[in-house]
Amino acid sequence: MEGIERRIETAGCLQGKPEPPTVRIIHSGLACNVEEERYSERVYTIREGETLELTCLVTGHPRPQVSLENYLDDPIVTVHQSIGEAKEQFYYERTVFLRCIANSNPPVRYSWKRGEEILLQGSDKGVEIYEPFFTQGETKILKLKNLRPQDYANYSCIASVRNVCMIPDKMVSFKLSNRTASPSIKLLVDDPIVVNPGEAITLVCITTGGEPTPTLIWVRSTGVFPDKAVLKSGTLTIPSITSEDAGTYSCIANNNVGNPAKKSTSIIVRALKKGRFWITPDPYHKDDNIQIGREVKISCQVEAVPSEELTFSWFKNGRPLRSSERMVITQTDPDVSPGTTNLDIIDLKFTDFGTYTCVASLKGGGISDISIDVNISSSTVPPNLTVPKGKSPMVSREGDTVELQCQISGKPKPIIMWSRADKDVPMPDGSMQMESYDGILRIVNVSREMTGTYRCQTSHYNGFNVKPREALVQLIVQYPPAVEPTFQEIRQGLGHSVTMNCRVLRAYPTRVLMYEWRLGNKLLEKGQFDSQDYTELTVNILAKEHYGTYNCSIINEAGAGRCSFLVTGKAYPPEFYYDTYNPLWQNKAQIYSYKLQWTQMNPDAVDRILAYRLGIRQAGLQRWWEREISVNGLIKKGELITNNLTELVRPEPYEVRLTPINRFGEGDSAIRIIKYSGEFHCGFEEGNICLFTQDDADIFDWTKQSASTRDTRYTPNTGPTTDAGGSKHGFYMYIETSRPRMDGEIARLLSPVFNIAQKNPYGSSNTVYCFSFYYHMYGKHIGALNVFLRLKGQTTTDISLWSAKGNKGEQWNQANLNIHPTTSFQLIFEGVRGDGIEGDIAIDDISIVEGECTIVDQADTTPSSGVNGTLEHIWLYPIFLLLSFLSHQR
Repeated sequence: MEGIERRIETAGCLQGKPEPPTVRIIHSGLACNVEEERYSERVYTIREGETLELTCLVTGHPRPQVSLENYLDDPIVTVHQSIGEAKEQFYYERTVFLRCIANSNPPVRYSWKRGEEILLQGSDKGVEIYEPFFTQGETKILKLKNLRPQDYANYSCIASVRNVCMIPDKMVSFKLSNRTASPSIKLLVDDPIVVNPGEAITLVCITTGGEPTPTLIWVRSTGVFPDKAVLKSGTLTIPSITSEDAGTYSCIANNNVGNPAKKSTSIIVRALKKGRFWITPDPYHKDDNIQIGREVKISCQVEAVPSEELTFSWFKNGRPLRSSERMVITQTDPDVSPGTTNLDIIDLKFTDFGTYTCVASLKGGGISDISIDVNISSSTVPPNLTVPKGKSPMVSREGDTVELQCQISGKPKPIIMWSRADKDVPMPDGSMQMESYDGILRIVNVSREMTGTYRCQTSHYNGFNVKPREALVQLIVQYPPAVEPTFQEIRQGLGHSVTMNCRVLRAYPTRVLMYEWRLGNKLLEKGQFDSQDYTELTVNILAKEHYGTYNCSIINEAGAGRCSFLVTGKAYPPEFYYDTYNPLWQNKAQIYSYKLQWTQMNPDAVDRILAYRLGIRQAGLQRWWEREISVNGLIKKGELITNNLTELVRPEPYEVRLTPINRFGEGDSAIRIIKYSGEFHCGFEEGNICLFTQDDADIFDWTKQSASTRDTRYTPNTGPTTDAGGSKHGFYMYIETSRPRMDGEIARLLSPVFNIAQKNPYGSSNTVYCFSFYYHMYGKHIGALNVFLRLKGQTTTDISLWSAKGNKGEQWNQANLNIHPTTSFQLIFEGVRGDGIEGDIAIDDISIVEGECTIVDQADTTPSSGVNGTLEHIWLYPIFLLLSFLSHQR
């Protein structure tokens, strides 16, 4: 084939060197949303039950794993109550916890309602809402402190995944009253219950307390209920019981209050099974034969349920035997397994030859006895074990069925026990030993891991209790070559070269017979080699006809292993860029616009991108509107490309598809959902702190912190003990005022840029946003917290919105402001250090929502009672609005 050359080289066994990972995921199917998170993770969202195919192309170590699923399970509310709980060792309270649990992907968001009232953190002093650290995202807790009459009401928990993939919110309710109590139950049966097979059993469970009324269920310890079982309310009936139905059965009562009540009983079904015997020659002599004048012991073992009801009887030639000086009967032998009886014959005589029978019975009756016959005669001989000629080693191919064989002789004939010669390696069925009555071990669907040496060994059961006889059988499993890579995608532009390498990892037989290179069905090269462990194929100058799937087959006696290479010239997908929060950007009533931003993945990997095909459609509709976006010049790696999407109908979400085009044709598409929100929320939980940034021109920086990692040894009388939501594990931002900080030093934190457009041709905007945040100012050295507005194009003049000074106590306070930005804007939080180290200031839970605030803070310059310092709220924003209005009039 023109432009292709082959190269085979000899190489030793190379260890994989650590390499930076590169990952490329190709997707096809029904993903309803594709998002980039934290710049390194792509999230595919899909409805449960639908299909999404991902091909993950990876180099480097270690290989990443891809998991995907989208669902929202029904939430469950459980109620727990504590009476006399100590809090901070100062007072006692009566507390109720309502726990709402729901599994979901993406993570669920919760909201609580009392009746029709929405409960929020801080809205009611008797209510706290938080997530336990060890179950964050799955559990939300509503804590009712020091129960009041108004707390006895209907509560609802609403779980939401924000309508992702059109999954609606789910709600569950619970009625809390002064009669609410955890369940209690009583079993009207004995424990244990011993029955004979075939009998019918009825288990009765009743509730003795609980509000709301508990529900009763029966469960079995093994998890599997008999199919014939009949369950009606708290009564469980099992007709015609069998040994398989035995076990522990539990009645569980649950009303979602406290812990479920549980009571159990055991059902024991009488049974006798597995009768075995063995003969022990004279233990004081080394002979393995039975001889006149020596001692002989006959042992019988039976498995019995219940074991305490087991009894044995002995017979010789059908006549009952009683224990005597020369024939000693032991009912239970403490030196061996339970359920074993022994008959010792002292000074064996010729008249003692005959048939001995041990009979096992259960005292309770109803179960057939088990009889075991043991023949003692002069012809009784010890066992012998051999491997038939030609049966070791045994050679088999992977996937076949193989039989390993050992021949056994002796009278009586013993059972054969099979195991691996390496005692730590299990048998093919997972056990450490397998029984065989004919000496044959049959292995179905043999695999390469089963290669090795197997031991066959005589068991003392059903034979002589003498030194075990054993033999070894070797099994060799042949398998086709294992190769790498099994699949690799190679992207390269026209006129360049491509080299493909197929390497043998392991094979048996290790001698590889031949290799074949094919492009589709066309044979390119084939040959033989002995010492090499890889083969290469090179395409020197790529032409259009060279694109396609190349397969390299490496073949030995057992089959073939295959490497596949997809050589393509199509471009990688674009990667959508999330640099700022743009949902606030709009241009006129009922219409919004969006600045679509993206970078191109590996733009130099293939031919130059000539254009992009942009498709857009309203979510839920079938029709795509498409147009091309031309590209002038080369796209550089990391270069930000933008395109404005206009005339989008508010508040509908849209699906955007972007496909690069080059000389090869269309490349891989990237799809994302955009939607109008009008809201921004930040609790500083994510690593990128909502894209807030530190001001390079200030003295020091704000710090991300949580109360669980805060060290209070140095400044115990300042700073918050939880985040604004009441969680000790939630995060917030704060200024650290310990040394080397000095009085009056400033730290400034800048929000992302929020974009809005003009709403009418005269250049003015009537858009109003509610700007809200929580602040914590506790300590005798508190300085000041100032908030500024920065408008686009006015970076030198920041407009003061709000200010507070001095100690506000050990609590989070909320500020709510109406702002009217006329252009793109930023918000700036400025912390000013006071005159000592007890002056930490914190902020949390920042939100910007379109529309006016329902509650707006009023100016307050009076000192805060009970704490040091003063409270000063400085309101300069109305002056700014007036100046802005006058400037527009000019």
